[in-house]
Amino acid sequence: MSGPGPIGVPVTVLTGFLGSGKTTLLNALLRHPRAGRIAVIVNELGDVGIDDLLVEPVAEDVVLVGGGCLCCSVRGDLLTALDGLVARRDAGALPPFERVVVETTGLADPAPVLHTLMGARGPVRGAYLEGLVTVVDGLEGSRQLRDHLECVRQVALADRLVVSKLDLVAAGVLHGLEASLRALNPWAPIGWSAMGSLAPSEVFGAKASPPVGGDRPGHGAWAPFDAAWSASRHAGDTRTFCITRTQPFSRAVLGMWLSHVLSQFGDRVLRVKGLVQVSDSDGPLVVNAVQHRLYPLARLPAWPSADRRSRLVFIVTGKLEGEVTEMLAHLEDGHATREGPSHGLEYAT
Repeated sequence: MSGPGPIGVPVTVLTGFLGSGKTTLLNALLRHPRAGRIAVIVNELGDVGIDDLLVEPVAEDVVLVGGGCLCCSVRGDLLTALDGLVARRDAGALPPFERVVVETTGLADPAPVLHTLMGARGPVRGAYLEGLVTVVDGLEGSRQLRDHLECVRQVALADRLVVSKLDLVAAGVLHGLEASLRALNPWAPIGWSAMGSLAPSEVFGAKASPPVGGDRPGHGAWAPFDAAWSASRHAGDTRTFCITRTQPFSRAVLGMWLSHVLSQFGDRVLRVKGLVQVSDSDGPLVVNAVQHRLYPLARLPAWPSADRRSRLVFIVTGKLEGEVTEMLAHLEDGHATREGPSHGLEYAT
């Protein structure tokens, strides 16, 4: 996507199952000379988990950590905490910071945090969601994906993945884990970390929208999603399928279809991401939905490659592919010869 990015403070949500190493990664980032100044919001009660870095109290629920970074523990609404940090920074009551990391509990479903941060046009409280980063335990990740739906959701929703404990895991185990991650989330770049060691550029800068590179998983950000990726099954009853088509969507049908799918099946839709060709635009629309919520659609000025097919990836629980495709076919049959209103579609600025 070309042009300037959103105005405000970038917010990265950092999640990962219990013991995955997300706090180790965060500690290493706070020490990294190229990470900049970071404000950390711990989205749970209890210990912050970075006591070895604490320097001095700054304000209630806020502490100064190494490198001039901040940390606070949320005891109420996330937006209130975020708004307070930004306001106090701008008023000079807190040291300056350049980004915010929201660290979730290990059992968290990150969808509510994404809803909170992505639910409004433009910057939210002086900040905007840059992306969701999920840390996966290199030793236990395969078992956790098999046994815990929370882990599956954390991986499925991620814009970036970080596999931890690289120094403790055999290559064969990592290959199997990577295959599981790629089947569940084909588009997220994967970083590999030992003792939290990872360049900030491999953690930050994740976009809360589909990447637009043209390469296959493992070698770039966006997969062509051919039949090999369709209807894959994962932990619990989680499945991934892709709808790929060459003919453009009408805006009316696209809007009604996505609205109906999320309204009827939102509890079972973990995420929808994709690039969509519409009949009245040269560039594609970027589609991004989490459960019941469809976020404002971003328009790209041009396609990132010669492939102009629409590609929509659905990560769902249960068998939904038939219902979703039948709903689209029904709507297109009823609107084959006319272009109606946009049916509430919003476009990101």
